Amino acid sequence: MQITTEIFGNVLVAHTPDELTDDTSIEFVNALSAAINDQHYQVVLQMDRSELLDSAGLTALLDLQDLTREQGGNLKISGLEDPGKKILELTRLDQRIDLFDSVIEAVSSFH
Repeated sequence: MQITTEIFGNVLVAHTPDELTDDTSIEFVNALSAAINDQHYQVVLQMDRSELLDSAGLTALLDLQDLTREQGGNLKISGLEDPGKKILELTRLDQRIDLFDSVIEAVSSFH
């Protein structure tokens, strides 16, 4: 899986796939784990294109957050719209992962 990433200072911005589901979540976590292990502990997931999010996708988000926090960093989400945003609210993950409307806001929140 090809993951598009950008670096802004010490923050890694990763663009999530259109679907973060059982079919894609393991590859997505593995791809980002390599970047996190390369000392990119501050991560923003740009989820503006993600239209489908299932339980495996939610687990992937939590796994990535745990990995970044183990390294002293954090995971934040930007650009997520309904129905994904509603899913995070219903599962209360919006209380565990910071959500931002834009990448700029998410990246700035690390400084």
